Amino acid sequence: MSWQSVIDVFITAAVFIAHLAVAVLAMTRANRTPASRVAWVAVILALPFVGIVAYFFLGETSIGPVRAKRLEDAERAVSVPPADPLIAKDADRRTAALYDLIASINGFAPVAGNTITLLGDPAAPPTEPTRDSDAAVAALVAAIDDARESVHVCFYIWLDDHNGGLVAGAVSAAARRGVTCRIAVDTLGSRAFLKSAHWRQMQDAGAHLLAELDDIPRLGRLAVGRPDLRNHRKIAVIDNRIAFIGSQNCADPAFRVKPKFAPWIDVLARCEGPIVRQAQALFLHTWIEGTGEPIAHLAAAEPLPEHAPGGIAAQMYGTGPTTHGPAMSDSFVSAIYSARTELIITTPYLVPDEALLRALCAAPRRGIRTTLIVPARNDSTLVRLASRSNYRDYLDAGIELYEYPLGLLHSKTITMDGERALIGSANMDRRSLELNFEDNLLIVDPEFTAQLRARQLGYRSVSRRIDAPGRRSPWRELVQNTAALLSPLL
Repeated sequence: MSWQSVIDVFITAAVFIAHLAVAVLAMTRANRTPASRVAWVAVILALPFVGIVAYFFLGETSIGPVRAKRLEDAERAVSVPPADPLIAKDADRRTAALYDLIASINGFAPVAGNTITLLGDPAAPPTEPTRDSDAAVAALVAAIDDARESVHVCFYIWLDDHNGGLVAGAVSAAARRGVTCRIAVDTLGSRAFLKSAHWRQMQDAGAHLLAELDDIPRLGRLAVGRPDLRNHRKIAVIDNRIAFIGSQNCADPAFRVKPKFAPWIDVLARCEGPIVRQAQALFLHTWIEGTGEPIAHLAAAEPLPEHAPGGIAAQMYGTGPTTHGPAMSDSFVSAIYSARTELIITTPYLVPDEALLRALCAAPRRGIRTTLIVPARNDSTLVRLASRSNYRDYLDAGIELYEYPLGLLHSKTITMDGERALIGSANMDRRSLELNFEDNLLIVDPEFTAQLRARQLGYRSVSRRIDAPGRRSPWRELVQNTAALLSPLL
């Protein structure tokens, strides 16, 4: 045997062992769904070299051992006062089960005594949805203007536009009058804003600023893991007394970085009462991990002023790449199975995992009138293709499917039986289910749910109902199904 033959055999064996080792790594990583394991093994073994490189850039969801340890320490240090056990005890069986599932994620129990308001312009017709978004930002600015002690804000996207400037100006004014302002933004989502005059304005005014996830795990100079892991949360907490929670980014509805798909249609809720402590805790997890500032005690402080008993029952939770198990998917599945008569869902990105897809399709078979409302146009081509690959399943199951034509319907909402509602930052796609840091709020109150349901029906009233998936060419069907097959990887 010649030396060249020996070298060729050695290289072939090395490549085979490398592919096998990386495939084993993909198979044994914790918190990975079976579909994701199968998809990664197929890519690794089918694509020489490319599969290995793709896995090391996209296959691991580690935020780095040092950062993960800091986050674990922050979550352990931040404690929230326990809830009244009578809330869960008095709930019906389905709601109590949902409470228990959500409590298992972060340890936050349901709390009563809350006032929660769906922000927006009540005079806005369904054909003018941007007025709701502008009114929500105006309410946030007003709360910051009234702040006396602290302003804590976390946004995935903060744009240097009109609404972004209004919030930045309010934060700067608050900081100059002595209010402690802590502002966290995602480095990728707000990358342009970090270089803007408004970012410098807040810094010069004395606000404390954090660019979250500004580094990624590395092997020397090589990025290893997901370089696109993001903090997708949208939370604002004022004086530990008022919290703003929903899908709203700090931006104009025109969303000038992606004007082709504008306007962005969002929801935002204003909360007072004990639930604010849970929103504060999620913010502090991010802040303490990123800065090391010892302020864990703030989540246990009393809201100012102390809120009256009674009111709305609510429960927050947050998930991310460090959360054990498919917690966000489990929460959506549990919410869907809690419905007895009606289920209405709006989401901009609908690429469910297997458990969520089965829960959605089972709902109408259980006698639940199920409505899905998604955007007609989507800013992610891959998501659009993967989402439409499931249209036939939805329609065959009896789901009423609508496409919203007036912009990118960015609201992430679920209403169940006109009694319970779920809002927040999480989409029903793989990024929100497995990769991003997200926050959601469960609200158990018929009055609030009725308001949110009316907003959902407003979206539906201007949407086009999809009665059939449409005739698809073999080529289009191949593209859409391939996108769905790759969704566990992305």
